[in-house]
Amino acid sequence: MATVTFDSATRIYPKSDRPAVDGLDLQIGDGEFLVLVGPSGCGKSTSLRMLAGLEEIDAGSIRIGDRDVTDAPPKDRDIAMVFQNYALYPHMTVEQNMGFALKIAGVPKSEIATRVAEAAKILDLEDYLGRRPKALSGGQRQRVAMGRAIVRSPQVFLMDEPLSNLDAKLRVQTRTQIAALQRRLGVTTVYVTHDQVEAMTMGDRVAVLKDGLLQQCDTPGTLYERPANTFVAGFIGSPAMNVITGPVVDGGVRLAGAVLPVPRERLLRAAGDGGRVTVGFRPEAVELAPEGVPVVVNVVEQLGSDAFLYATLGASDDGDVLHTADLVVRTEPRSAPAVGETVHLRVREGGLHVFDPVSQQRID
Repeated sequence: MATVTFDSATRIYPKSDRPAVDGLDLQIGDGEFLVLVGPSGCGKSTSLRMLAGLEEIDAGSIRIGDRDVTDAPPKDRDIAMVFQNYALYPHMTVEQNMGFALKIAGVPKSEIATRVAEAAKILDLEDYLGRRPKALSGGQRQRVAMGRAIVRSPQVFLMDEPLSNLDAKLRVQTRTQIAALQRRLGVTTVYVTHDQVEAMTMGDRVAVLKDGLLQQCDTPGTLYERPANTFVAGFIGSPAMNVITGPVVDGGVRLAGAVLPVPRERLLRAAGDGGRVTVGFRPEAVELAPEGVPVVVNVVEQLGSDAFLYATLGASDDGDVLHTADLVVRTEPRSAPAVGETVHLRVREGGLHVFDPVSQQRID
């Protein structure tokens, strides 16, 4: 096991206008499960491939433990990678697939058999060792790919969207198994996904990337409760945080003719050009009230234990709101308002986030 360090690591693809990964600084602890998450094209898979040695590093460095592996070939990095498409050999059995890398490395047959048997027991694959990949389900194939990585006893596991080919129910089941397995083995793991729910439920810490830049790296709870900027606020959470920009008035920010209370010191620090401020609040941080910010309900989504209102914040009477905004509100399903109804919202105490409207950074 080992730590992993990205030190201003940068990758610029030929004929590209901007870096795919731009000065990534990241320290991953020994035995930690770190998830890289972000939208398509944010640089998360490139970062993983840089660590694996599959992409060149144009600037900066990468270390595994105390060893600089910036220019080391993949075979000398002591890592094991689990791919999105499993990458199993179709003509080999499960047992042969799992032990193939050890065979190439010249490990004795008896040791290969022992390691494969141990991994198969951990992954509940003992009954499938004689089968070929075509005779397995998607979830079983993914476990074989995991087993192939486990038998190598690497310092670092790298996983590139390993669940993306599974159906929704199997994804939930398998992500639980992977997280439990990683904690059992205690191997440093870097996991890439575009699914923020996957990231939040699996990682010890989550690193959020956008356009090749690290936006925030912290525990799932901190990302949710204290997002560093409006991008993280809108990306983490399902449904996403409501983020709106409006004019500063005495006592807060005006939205659709109503005043949303904001502490004066935060207003002074956050107000940008034109005296506007950006505020955010989670769907569950809002309650329906007799008075407050008026919204028109467009859709009511009943989920049994909860109901989500998809509503529109209209322009105020004096036209001073920046634009019409769409909001999501969680409410009690038994008392959910009807479509087309106008209701008033109030943000619960402690539920309001304030951001600088220019830099988009959080203001505490």
